Amino acid sequence: MPANVRLTQYAHGGGSACKLPPGELERVVAGLTGTPDGAGGGLLLGAEDGDDAAVLRIEGGRAVVSTVDFSTPVVDDAYDWGRIAAAHALSDVYAVGGEPLLALNLLGWPRDALPAELAREVLRGGRDAAAEAGCPIAGGHSIDDPEPKYGLAVTGTADPGRLLRLDGARPGLPLSLTKPLGLGVLNARHKATGEVFAQAVATMTELNAAASRQALEAGARCATDVTGFGLLGHLYKLARAGGVTAVVDSAAVPYLDGARRAVREGFVPGGTRRNLSWVAPHSDFGRIAEEERLLLADAQTSGGLLVAGEVPGAPVIGELVPRGRRVLVVR
Repeated sequence: MPANVRLTQYAHGGGSACKLPPGELERVVAGLTGTPDGAGGGLLLGAEDGDDAAVLRIEGGRAVVSTVDFSTPVVDDAYDWGRIAAAHALSDVYAVGGEPLLALNLLGWPRDALPAELAREVLRGGRDAAAEAGCPIAGGHSIDDPEPKYGLAVTGTADPGRLLRLDGARPGLPLSLTKPLGLGVLNARHKATGEVFAQAVATMTELNAAASRQALEAGARCATDVTGFGLLGHLYKLARAGGVTAVVDSAAVPYLDGARRAVREGFVPGGTRRNLSWVAPHSDFGRIAEEERLLLADAQTSGGLLVAGEVPGAPVIGELVPRGRRVLVVR
Protein backbone atom coordinates (compact mmCIF):
# COMPACT_ATOMS: atom_id res chain seq x y z
CA MET A 1 0.00 0.00 0.00
CA PRO A 2 1.18 3.58 -0.63
CA ALA A 3 2.91 4.96 2.45
CA ASN A 4 1.99 8.09 4.37
CA VAL A 5 -1.27 8.82 2.56
CA ARG A 6 -3.64 10.67 4.89
CA LEU A 7 -7.15 10.14 3.59
CA THR A 8 -8.68 12.72 5.95
CA GLN A 9 -6.68 15.47 4.20
CA TYR A 10 -8.62 14.88 0.99
CA ALA A 11 -11.98 15.78 2.56
CA HIS A 12 -13.29 19.11 3.85
CA GLY A 13 -14.77 17.39 6.92
CA GLY A 14 -15.05 13.96 8.45
CA GLY A 15 -17.81 11.35 8.51
CA SER A 16 -21.19 12.34 9.85
CA ALA A 17 -19.89 15.76 10.87
CA CYS A 18 -20.36 16.56 7.16
CA LYS A 19 -24.11 16.11 7.35
CA LEU A 20 -26.29 19.02 6.33
CA PRO A 21 -27.31 20.94 9.47
CA PRO A 22 -30.45 19.29 10.90
CA GLY A 23 -32.61 22.41 10.83
CA GLU A 24 -31.57 23.21 7.27
CA LEU A 25 -32.18 19.63 6.16
CA GLU A 26 -35.70 19.60 7.63
CA ARG A 27 -36.55 22.77 5.71
CA VAL A 28 -35.17 21.34 2.47
CA VAL A 29 -37.17 18.10 2.60
CA ALA A 30 -40.39 19.57 4.05
CA GLY A 31 -43.30 18.40 1.92
CA LEU A 32 -41.13 16.16 -0.24
CA THR A 33 -41.38 12.96 1.79
CA GLY A 34 -44.19 10.64 2.75
CA THR A 35 -46.56 8.43 0.80
CA PRO A 36 -48.42 9.63 -2.31
CA ASP A 37 -52.18 9.08 -2.25
CA GLY A 38 -53.03 5.50 -3.15
CA ALA A 39 -49.42 4.27 -2.99
CA GLY A 40 -47.28 2.55 -0.40
CA GLY A 41 -50.04 1.78 2.09
CA GLY A 42 -47.74 -0.66 3.84
CA LEU A 43 -45.15 1.95 4.77
CA LEU A 44 -44.58 1.58 8.52
CA LEU A 45 -41.64 3.95 8.96
CA GLY A 46 -40.54 6.72 6.63
CA ALA A 47 -39.16 10.22 6.79
CA GLU A 48 -42.00 12.00 8.59
CA ASP A 49 -40.29 11.89 11.99
CA GLY A 50 -36.80 11.23 10.66
CA ASP A 51 -36.64 7.52 11.51
CA ASP A 52 -33.32 5.86 10.77
CA ALA A 53 -34.61 3.68 7.94
CA ALA A 54 -37.70 3.12 5.82
CA VAL A 55 -39.76 0.05 6.71
CA LEU A 56 -42.41 -1.42 4.42
CA ARG A 57 -44.81 -4.23 5.33
CA ILE A 58 -44.71 -7.11 2.85
CA GLU A 59 -46.52 -10.42 2.53
CA GLY A 60 -45.82 -13.25 4.92
CA GLY A 61 -45.95 -11.21 8.11
CA ARG A 62 -42.58 -9.55 7.52
CA ALA A 63 -41.29 -6.10 6.67
CA VAL A 64 -38.47 -4.94 4.43
CA VAL A 65 -36.02 -2.32 5.74
CA SER A 66 -34.18 0.05 3.40
CA THR A 67 -31.50 2.63 4.15
CA VAL A 68 -28.42 4.31 2.70
CA ASP A 69 -25.44 6.07 4.24
CA PHE A 70 -22.11 7.35 2.92
CA SER A 71 -19.55 9.85 4.18
CA THR A 72 -16.03 11.21 3.89
CA PRO A 73 -13.07 9.62 5.75
CA VAL A 74 -12.86 9.91 9.54
CA VAL A 75 -9.52 8.06 9.76
CA ASP A 76 -6.48 7.87 7.51
CA ASP A 77 -6.29 4.08 7.36
CA ALA A 78 -8.25 3.00 4.26
CA TYR A 79 -9.22 -0.44 5.58
CA ASP A 80 -10.43 0.95 8.90
CA TRP A 81 -12.42 3.66 7.15
CA GLY A 82 -14.17 1.00 5.07
CA ARG A 83 -15.08 -0.93 8.20
CA ILE A 84 -16.33 2.20 9.96
CA ALA A 85 -18.42 3.44 7.04
CA ALA A 86 -20.02 0.02 6.60
CA ALA A 87 -20.78 -0.35 10.31
CA HIS A 88 -22.28 3.14 10.25
CA ALA A 89 -24.59 2.29 7.34
CA LEU A 90 -25.62 -1.06 8.82
CA SER A 91 -26.49 0.70 12.07
CA ASP A 92 -29.62 2.27 10.56
CA VAL A 93 -31.10 -1.19 10.07
CA TYR A 94 -30.30 -2.18 13.66
CA ALA A 95 -31.70 1.13 14.93
CA VAL A 96 -35.21 0.22 13.76
CA GLY A 97 -34.97 -3.36 15.05
CA GLY A 98 -34.14 -5.02 11.73
CA GLU A 99 -31.49 -7.40 10.46
CA PRO A 100 -29.39 -6.57 7.37
CA LEU A 101 -29.87 -8.89 4.42
CA LEU A 102 -28.01 -7.41 1.44
CA ALA A 103 -25.84 -4.34 0.74
CA LEU A 104 -24.48 -2.39 -2.22
CA ASN A 105 -21.30 -0.30 -2.23
CA LEU A 106 -21.36 3.46 -2.83
CA LEU A 107 -17.91 4.82 -3.69
CA GLY A 108 -16.69 8.25 -4.73
CA TRP A 109 -12.98 8.32 -5.51
CA PRO A 110 -10.50 11.03 -6.65
CA ARG A 111 -8.78 8.72 -9.11
CA ASP A 112 -6.23 11.33 -10.22
CA ALA A 113 -5.17 12.05 -6.62
CA LEU A 114 -5.39 8.71 -4.82
CA PRO A 115 -4.29 5.26 -6.05
CA ALA A 116 -6.81 2.56 -6.85
CA GLU A 117 -5.08 0.27 -4.34
CA LEU A 118 -6.41 2.45 -1.51
CA ALA A 119 -9.94 2.27 -2.91
CA ARG A 120 -9.62 -1.50 -2.88
CA GLU A 121 -8.65 -1.38 0.81
CA VAL A 122 -11.72 0.73 1.59
CA LEU A 123 -13.95 -1.78 -0.17
CA ARG A 124 -12.21 -4.67 1.59
CA GLY A 125 -12.91 -3.06 4.95
CA GLY A 126 -16.55 -2.60 4.04
CA ARG A 127 -16.80 -6.19 2.89
CA ASP A 128 -15.36 -7.51 6.15
CA ALA A 129 -17.68 -5.41 8.32
CA ALA A 130 -20.69 -6.53 6.32
CA ALA A 131 -19.53 -10.15 6.51
CA GLU A 132 -19.43 -9.83 10.31
CA ALA A 133 -23.08 -8.76 10.10
CA GLY A 134 -23.91 -11.74 7.89
CA CYS A 135 -24.75 -9.35 5.06
CA PRO A 136 -23.22 -9.96 1.60
CA ILE A 137 -22.21 -7.00 -0.55
CA ALA A 138 -23.35 -7.59 -4.13
CA GLY A 139 -21.77 -4.89 -6.29
CA GLY A 140 -22.72 -1.22 -6.10
CA HIS A 141 -21.86 2.04 -7.82
CA SER A 142 -18.77 4.24 -8.10
CA ILE A 143 -17.96 7.70 -9.48
CA ASP A 144 -14.88 9.85 -9.98
CA ASP A 145 -15.21 12.39 -7.16
CA PRO A 146 -12.95 15.23 -5.93
CA GLU A 147 -13.39 13.91 -2.37
CA PRO A 148 -13.26 10.27 -1.25
CA LYS A 149 -16.64 9.04 -0.09
CA TYR A 150 -17.83 5.56 0.85
CA GLY A 151 -20.90 3.90 2.28
CA LEU A 152 -23.58 1.30 1.70
CA ALA A 153 -27.16 1.01 0.56
CA VAL A 154 -28.59 -1.71 2.83
CA THR A 155 -31.71 -3.84 2.61
CA GLY A 156 -32.90 -5.76 5.65
CA THR A 157 -35.89 -7.46 7.18
CA ALA A 158 -37.84 -6.92 10.40
CA ASP A 159 -40.84 -8.09 12.36
CA PRO A 160 -43.46 -5.36 11.76
CA GLY A 161 -44.82 -5.94 15.26
CA ARG A 162 -41.44 -5.43 16.95
CA LEU A 163 -39.96 -2.26 15.48
CA LEU A 164 -37.84 0.34 17.22
CA ARG A 165 -39.28 3.71 16.22
CA LEU A 166 -38.82 7.38 17.06
CA ASP A 167 -42.44 8.05 17.99
CA GLY A 168 -42.57 5.28 20.59
CA ALA A 169 -41.31 7.47 23.45
CA ARG A 170 -43.46 7.40 26.59
CA PRO A 171 -43.14 9.15 29.98
CA GLY A 172 -41.55 7.01 32.66
CA LEU A 173 -39.10 5.18 30.41
CA PRO A 174 -35.36 5.32 31.17
CA LEU A 175 -32.85 6.26 28.47
CA SER A 176 -29.93 3.91 27.75
CA LEU A 177 -26.86 4.65 25.61
CA THR A 178 -24.91 1.69 24.23
CA LYS A 179 -21.65 3.41 23.15
CA PRO A 180 -19.64 6.26 24.72
CA LEU A 181 -19.56 9.71 23.13
CA GLY A 182 -16.57 11.71 21.89
CA LEU A 183 -16.04 10.25 18.43
CA GLY A 184 -16.48 13.55 16.63
CA VAL A 185 -13.93 15.50 18.64
CA LEU A 186 -11.39 12.65 18.55
CA ASN A 187 -11.82 12.33 14.79
CA ALA A 188 -11.33 16.09 14.46
CA ARG A 189 -8.11 15.80 16.43
CA HIS A 190 -6.97 12.88 14.28
CA LYS A 191 -7.63 14.88 11.10
CA ALA A 192 -5.68 17.87 12.42
CA THR A 193 -2.72 16.07 14.00
CA GLY A 194 -2.52 12.53 12.63
CA GLU A 195 -2.79 11.04 16.12
CA VAL A 196 -4.49 7.63 16.07
CA PHE A 197 -7.09 6.86 18.72
CA ALA A 198 -7.51 3.09 18.90
CA GLN A 199 -10.42 3.40 21.32
CA ALA A 200 -12.33 5.50 18.78
CA VAL A 201 -11.65 3.06 15.93
CA ALA A 202 -12.76 0.11 18.09
CA THR A 203 -15.98 1.93 19.01
CA MET A 204 -16.81 2.93 15.43
CA THR A 205 -16.18 -0.54 14.00
CA GLU A 206 -18.36 -2.25 16.62
CA LEU A 207 -21.69 -3.29 15.12
CA ASN A 208 -24.94 -2.34 16.86
CA ALA A 209 -26.35 -5.82 16.22
CA ALA A 210 -26.16 -7.04 19.83
CA ALA A 211 -27.49 -3.77 21.23
CA SER A 212 -30.49 -3.91 18.89
CA ARG A 213 -31.23 -7.52 19.76
CA GLN A 214 -30.96 -6.84 23.50
CA ALA A 215 -33.23 -3.81 23.23
CA LEU A 216 -35.91 -5.87 21.47
CA GLU A 217 -35.57 -8.73 23.95
CA ALA A 218 -36.02 -6.23 26.80
CA GLY A 219 -39.29 -5.07 25.24
CA ALA A 220 -38.10 -1.70 23.93
CA ARG A 221 -40.18 -0.10 21.18
CA CYS A 222 -38.39 3.22 20.79
CA ALA A 223 -34.78 3.87 19.78
CA THR A 224 -32.47 5.69 17.42
CA ASP A 225 -28.76 5.57 16.70
CA VAL A 226 -26.51 8.45 17.72
CA THR A 227 -24.72 9.72 14.64
CA GLY A 228 -24.25 13.07 12.92
CA PHE A 229 -26.76 15.10 14.94
CA GLY A 230 -25.12 14.10 18.24
CA LEU A 231 -26.79 12.72 21.35
CA LEU A 232 -28.79 15.90 21.93
CA GLY A 233 -29.90 16.21 18.31
CA HIS A 234 -31.12 12.64 18.03
CA LEU A 235 -32.69 12.77 21.48
CA TYR A 236 -34.51 15.97 20.52
CA LYS A 237 -35.99 14.23 17.47
CA LEU A 238 -37.02 11.23 19.58
CA ALA A 239 -38.65 13.33 22.32
CA ARG A 240 -40.34 15.64 19.80
CA ALA A 241 -41.83 12.68 17.89
CA GLY A 242 -43.14 11.12 21.10
CA GLY A 243 -44.51 14.34 22.62
CA VAL A 244 -42.37 14.03 25.75
CA THR A 245 -39.50 15.80 27.48
CA ALA A 246 -36.15 14.03 27.77
CA VAL A 247 -34.12 14.61 30.92
CA VAL A 248 -30.39 13.86 30.65
CA ASP A 249 -28.17 13.17 33.67
CA SER A 250 -24.93 14.61 32.30
CA ALA A 251 -22.84 12.87 34.98
CA ALA A 252 -24.09 9.47 33.76
CA VAL A 253 -23.12 9.94 30.10
CA PRO A 254 -19.99 7.90 29.17
CA TYR A 255 -17.15 9.41 27.12
CA LEU A 256 -14.14 7.98 25.35
CA ASP A 257 -10.72 8.64 26.85
CA GLY A 258 -9.30 11.85 25.45
CA ALA A 259 -12.63 13.38 24.42
CA ARG A 260 -12.66 16.10 27.06
CA ARG A 261 -9.08 17.03 26.33
CA ALA A 262 -9.86 17.29 22.62
CA VAL A 263 -12.67 19.77 23.31
CA ARG A 264 -10.54 21.83 25.68
CA GLU A 265 -7.83 22.10 23.04
CA GLY A 266 -10.31 23.25 20.38
CA PHE A 267 -10.80 20.14 18.26
CA VAL A 268 -14.54 20.59 17.74
CA PRO A 269 -16.16 19.74 14.36
CA GLY A 270 -18.35 22.35 12.75
CA GLY A 271 -21.19 19.81 12.74
CA THR A 272 -21.01 19.59 16.54
CA ARG A 273 -21.42 23.35 16.91
CA ARG A 274 -24.33 23.35 14.45
CA ASN A 275 -26.01 20.55 16.41
CA LEU A 276 -25.78 22.55 19.63
CA SER A 277 -27.18 25.67 17.96
CA TRP A 278 -30.12 23.64 16.64
CA VAL A 279 -31.20 22.16 19.97
CA ALA A 280 -30.35 25.13 22.22
CA PRO A 281 -33.72 26.94 21.79
CA HIS A 282 -35.52 23.75 22.85
CA SER A 283 -33.23 22.92 25.80
CA ASP A 284 -32.79 23.80 29.45
CA PHE A 285 -29.08 23.45 30.22
CA GLY A 286 -29.17 24.95 33.69
CA ARG A 287 -25.55 25.45 34.76
CA ILE A 288 -24.07 22.92 32.32
CA ALA A 289 -20.78 24.31 30.99
CA GLU A 290 -20.10 24.91 27.29
CA GLU A 291 -17.58 22.04 27.16
CA GLU A 292 -20.20 19.58 28.37
CA ARG A 293 -22.81 20.93 25.98
CA LEU A 294 -20.46 20.46 23.03
CA LEU A 295 -19.70 16.89 24.03
CA LEU A 296 -23.39 16.08 24.37
CA ALA A 297 -23.98 17.54 20.89
CA ASP A 298 -20.85 16.00 19.37
CA ALA A 299 -21.37 14.67 15.84
CA GLN A 300 -20.76 10.92 16.00
CA THR A 301 -19.85 8.49 13.23
CA SER A 302 -21.04 4.92 13.88
CA GLY A 303 -22.19 5.75 17.40
CA GLY A 304 -24.31 3.59 19.63
CA LEU A 305 -28.05 3.14 20.09
CA LEU A 306 -30.10 5.47 22.26
CA VAL A 307 -32.92 3.33 23.64
CA ALA A 308 -36.08 4.24 25.56
CA GLY A 309 -35.74 1.38 28.01
CA GLU A 310 -32.99 -0.51 29.81
CA VAL A 311 -30.41 -2.43 27.81
CA PRO A 312 -28.25 -4.94 29.71
CA GLY A 313 -24.75 -3.56 30.24
CA ALA A 314 -25.56 -0.07 28.94
CA PRO A 315 -25.62 2.95 31.26
CA VAL A 316 -28.91 4.70 31.95
CA ILE A 317 -28.29 8.36 31.13
CA GLY A 318 -31.70 9.88 31.83
CA GLU A 319 -35.43 9.44 31.53
CA LEU A 320 -38.51 10.50 29.60
CA VAL A 321 -41.12 12.61 31.42
CA PRO A 322 -44.37 14.35 30.38
CA ARG A 323 -43.79 17.25 27.99
CA GLY A 324 -42.74 20.37 29.86
CA ARG A 325 -41.62 23.84 28.84
CA ARG A 326 -38.56 22.45 27.03
CA VAL A 327 -38.12 19.29 24.99
CA LEU A 328 -34.66 18.65 26.48
CA VAL A 329 -33.48 19.18 30.05
CA VAL A 330 -29.83 18.57 30.93
CA ARG A 331 -28.84 18.37 34.59
